[in-house]
Amino acid sequence: MRRLVCLFLFSVALLAQSAGISERMKWFADHGKNAGIVTLVQHKGKQIHLSAAGFADLEKKKPMRADTMFQIMSMTKPFVAVSIMMLQEEGKLYLSDPVEKHLPEFRGQLMIEARDGDRITLGKPSRAITIRDLLTHTSGMRTQPPAGLQGLQEEMNRPLAEAVLVYSQTPLEFEPGTKWLYSNMGLDTLGRIVEVASGMKFEEFLERRILAPLGMKDSTIFPKPAQYDRIAQVYVWRDGKLALKGWPGYGGDPMSYRKGAIFSGPSYSLISTAPDLANFYQMVLNGGMLQGKRLLSAESVKVMTALHTGDIKAGHNPGTGFGLAWEVTKDAQGSLGLQSIGTYGHGGAFGTYGWVDPAKQLVGVFMTQGGTPDARNAFVAMAGASVE
Repeated sequence: MRRLVCLFLFSVALLAQSAGISERMKWFADHGKNAGIVTLVQHKGKQIHLSAAGFADLEKKKPMRADTMFQIMSMTKPFVAVSIMMLQEEGKLYLSDPVEKHLPEFRGQLMIEARDGDRITLGKPSRAITIRDLLTHTSGMRTQPPAGLQGLQEEMNRPLAEAVLVYSQTPLEFEPGTKWLYSNMGLDTLGRIVEVASGMKFEEFLERRILAPLGMKDSTIFPKPAQYDRIAQVYVWRDGKLALKGWPGYGGDPMSYRKGAIFSGPSYSLISTAPDLANFYQMVLNGGMLQGKRLLSAESVKVMTALHTGDIKAGHNPGTGFGLAWEVTKDAQGSLGLQSIGTYGHGGAFGTYGWVDPAKQLVGVFMTQGGTPDARNAFVAMAGASVE
């Protein structure tokens, strides 16, 4: 009887917190801080909160829905990490492999040794970059593609293999493994390694090996006509108010639906929904398995989500470092938003964010397309306080 009473009180508390999250997210939308927001919380594999507030398209007054599709941008990167870990388990690559072992065009890659104004001095790095370097953003590869590929991330108009060939001829910024520099080029290169090791295009591997097994039917790189009406518009916070982002921009105009695009963009390309992403995060939290389907071993998940950057200053937020394409909370400063030490996740350039808190057995997903970061911060803290 006492156990039943405790469970009842726990359920009431969860319902109250879910209602509180919904109300707070509605406030941000109503006050013009975000056009629209979808939030989701799962605890021990059970969904305890899902709500939508505001609009998917302000100009058309299209209401936000729980199944609205968002450009999740860099939240795509952990999918690349899972792909790489799958291929290691199949014996097709090894995390310590030099990149040039799988992509010969990287042989002889140079490094910038010195800069003097517009003049640079090139030299040979002490060692070749590895797959692990790419996953931890410690390879020295630049953040964005070089000038020769201007417009690639907006127009998505070249094959991945062609883009990565240009990347291979771009000098490194520093000695591999010595510093942290967030690199979209590095993650795109990993996507190309997935293609070479698997014999499939990156988007095909993603669909067949991850999205379909996890039931992520609303996740794609190249949306289909039946999905167009569910894709959210993108906004920015400008001069104290929301405004249309304007284009060109990452992934192109969302209302053009990437028609004619061919670049698979492993560093930023996925379009997805909150429920779909919750399946992915729950699989990782479960040690590589969801609903009886195993995608990864528990050991691979453990390696992938561990802190790999050590004392190197890494991560986007205070108190975090990096695992293998996951940002990891490593100390008390990182836990100020009520995320436990060991929490791992990733955000996206248009404001989306998802995380896994193993200590609390909690999955959180925050979806928006532009605005202030205040709503995200509020949701993270409220979700962190929702379970003990």
